[in-house]
Amino acid sequence: MEFDDEDQIKATILYHLRRKRVIGGVHTPFDTITKGFPSHIGKDVKKIAQDLIKQGFIITKPTSYGLHISLNKERIKEIEEFIFSVLHIKF
Repeated sequence: MEFDDEDQIKATILYHLRRKRVIGGVHTPFDTITKGFPSHIGKDVKKIAQDLIKQGFIITKPTSYGLHISLNKERIKEIEEFIFSVLHIKF
């Protein structure tokens, strides 16, 4: 099965959040989602992260100091399976 660059970016975003255990009640600022990616694809990474929010893999928490995100704890198995299928990393 062949994956495109968008799937690689999706899996990497999910992997970073899962590795740091940003699940459910634990959240991180949305702006940190671009860390670890080259600066020239920052807009693409944010757009892909918005798609993950629409798909329900990432949940948002609006705060007075900006938007925060975390992984949807009800879909953690799907997230781990997607990460494994793309990046071959198992949790």
